[in-house]
Amino acid sequence: MILSDLSVKELINKGELSVSPFEEENLQCSSIDLRLGDEIALYKNQSCIDIREASIEVEKVKIGEEGFEIKPRQFLLATTLEYIKLPRYLTAFVEGRSSLGRLGLFIENAGWVDAGFEGQITLELFNANHCSIRLYKGLRICQLVFARLDRNPEKVYSGKYKGQRGATASKIYMDRDL
Repeated sequence: MILSDLSVKELINKGELSVSPFEEENLQCSSIDLRLGDEIALYKNQSCIDIREASIEVEKVKIGEEGFEIKPRQFLLATTLEYIKLPRYLTAFVEGRSSLGRLGLFIENAGWVDAGFEGQITLELFNANHCSIRLYKGLRICQLVFARLDRNPEKVYSGKYKGQRGATASKIYMDRDL
């Protein structure tokens, strides 16, 4: 079941769901808009990314008042301003905003937040347009849609990204199957 604005606000007020900082005007009828934080991560130029290597290098850049220009066909990681904490009975979907998608900005391609996750959300951004798009800290960049699980899970999220802050590079090298 997808939660309404009233249910989300009730859970925040009860302290069961945390979205910090919480701005009530970002609450929509069935989602909450999250804003772009102040950090971008760019994968450094290399001929190949070896997913078994822990040394996948990124360059972190702070977004200043002038914003950040994402070039055509550029891929980067960004972070949300908000830090979220989901209870064990809620999951969330990360969805791009239509207004930005209509400009050619693809937001996230791994848009699932497991029950029990806490941290800032790392977003994968790709500019599919032929021209650059300038982004600014505080821009409403994506939305979270919350869904209640049918029952409490046996395991809640305790993975490698729990508690993350800032644009966090891939930690695929930590996967057990590599």
